[in-house]
Amino acid sequence: MNRLIASLASEDVSFSKVADLIEKDTVLAGNILKLVNSALYGLAGTVNSIRHAVSLLGISKLRNAALSMSVARMWGQVKTPAGWSTPNFNQHSVGVGILADLLAQRLNVAYAEGAFAAGLFHDLGLMLIAIGLHDEYKQLTLLCQQSNKWEPEYETQVLGMTHAELSAEALGQWNLPEEIQTAVRYHGWPEQDPTPVEAGQVTLSRVLNAADRYVKGTGVFVSLFESPSDNPQAALEQLGLGERMPQILGEFDNEFTAIKAYF
Repeated sequence: MNRLIASLASEDVSFSKVADLIEKDTVLAGNILKLVNSALYGLAGTVNSIRHAVSLLGISKLRNAALSMSVARMWGQVKTPAGWSTPNFNQHSVGVGILADLLAQRLNVAYAEGAFAAGLFHDLGLMLIAIGLHDEYKQLTLLCQQSNKWEPEYETQVLGMTHAELSAEALGQWNLPEEIQTAVRYHGWPEQDPTPVEAGQVTLSRVLNAADRYVKGTGVFVSLFESPSDNPQAALEQLGLGERMPQILGEFDNEFTAIKAYF
């Protein structure tokens, strides 16, 4: 997983490099081939090698899937407190990553290549709180029970920072690009993102915010104290997608349905 993360920052990573990384893990390689041969991609014939899969689907999609599965397997090995659902966390994170990536392909986004990783890790801080700060997590849960909402103000009260800030700090320790760290830090408040953008360009944090809100709106969320919104498409409409939205959401549904079974 560390090598996959390191490859995110490399602009000239090769097909063979990504294939080598995936092939070194037998379980991961098997799951990737199973995914590639699923109805999602509808490929003619059977794909029986990682190198063939990379050549057909490209580096980004295969690396994204491999990173998702690697992260999910890592989280599956840690102890979490009562009330925490790791499968829900994984599905939400992967869903936001997939949708953010699809949006970034259609919009003029600053550092669009970081969209999937930013989505996958945007709530990393929540997982770190759950597995490493059990007393603080319990305090947060009790506070949230009062209003039936998970509020950033509660996080600041208990931890001195929000989970988004903690996520960004952790990604800095993992040496992910600063652009991804910034998008994650401001995904709840994209209007505060200091990233300079050109005319007609949107920040990665804004795309991340829209993807996060949409996925939550469909009922795929992390906290017990969240509920789906009445209009999950509202966040996406603010991006000005227009007639492109149905196609994007169709692709998202297909891709997310195929991969979430692995979590």
